[in-house]
Amino acid sequence: MISPQQDKILLVEDEMTQRRLLRAQLEKQGYTVLEAENGEEGLRYCLENPELRLVITDLMMPGMDGFQFIETIRGREMRYTYIIVLTALDDKKSIVRALSLGADDYIFKPVFQDELNLRLVGGRRLLQLEGHEQLIFSLTKLAAYRSGETGAHLHRVREYCRILGTDLEENQPALGLTRSTVEEIAKVSPLHDVGKVGVPDSILHKPGRLTEAEFELMKTHAEIGGRLLLELYAQTGSSYLFLAYEIAMCHHERWDGTGYPHGLKGEEIPLAARMMALADVFDALVSRRTYKEPFSYATARELVLGNRGKHFDPAMVDAFVRTEAQWRAVVEEYGEENENREGLLVGVAARG
Repeated sequence: MISPQQDKILLVEDEMTQRRLLRAQLEKQGYTVLEAENGEEGLRYCLENPELRLVITDLMMPGMDGFQFIETIRGREMRYTYIIVLTALDDKKSIVRALSLGADDYIFKPVFQDELNLRLVGGRRLLQLEGHEQLIFSLTKLAAYRSGETGAHLHRVREYCRILGTDLEENQPALGLTRSTVEEIAKVSPLHDVGKVGVPDSILHKPGRLTEAEFELMKTHAEIGGRLLLELYAQTGSSYLFLAYEIAMCHHERWDGTGYPHGLKGEEIPLAARMMALADVFDALVSRRTYKEPFSYATARELVLGNRGKHFDPAMVDAFVRTEAQWRAVVEEYGEENENREGLLVGVAARG
């Protein structure tokens, strides 16, 4: 059960007895309740308390009624407000009208405590998910800005992970992937290099080959990003952020155990990170970077296949082969100008 944690909630109800009863129920659950007798007063509370995200409102009120109140909130809000309407059991037309104007849920009078609690838990869960989405979006922008990656790069790795996951869901059911998990992995994949916030610019954007000492510093980005996302996961409990943690921490691990930061081997490496390893390296190969020109698709393909069971999980490479047309389409639509270049996979993977 999600705790209210002293959240404020606005109660808009013109009937005093009903309002006091609802207030008592809400305060019993730990909410701080603001009371309004009509829509005008409720709107004023919303403007004065921008942290308000939960509203319960009656519909039939003098002055500004509940319908006008809902419509006005939706037209002015900067952050989403979860709105529950109070209505009579036989007033279905009002429910439909309120929902069409932007209400999220409804509850019939008289209000029962357990039902009210469950409705509010649903509202708080939606608002929490919105916060997690905003956090992920902000971290993604930070990762891209700090590492110097383009929006096209982030889009490509997201698409590669989605292509891999969709194929594996169908052809490797033992891996346990579901459609929703594939989408979550794709959504957080751009956070793989968020740890580069801790790498000096002189190393991050160096045009030439890194020295051994510089390479060791570059490698720390995986653990920096992993720790950051694990701390955020511990605070939020978001499954998105746990997947992001696995990707950031482990996407430089290798199937044969020669990767970093922990030298994990085979299935010790989280599945999401095994997917990301192939997506990230492939994109580094076919993209222009400060230290290299883009490889041709044919060269990149040869390097991927040659590292089956070495750098990459064989299941990932097999999925790549089955879906090559889709990978090529992503490269052609969002890729760099390709030229055939020889190079070392190790160096590309480390810098990617």
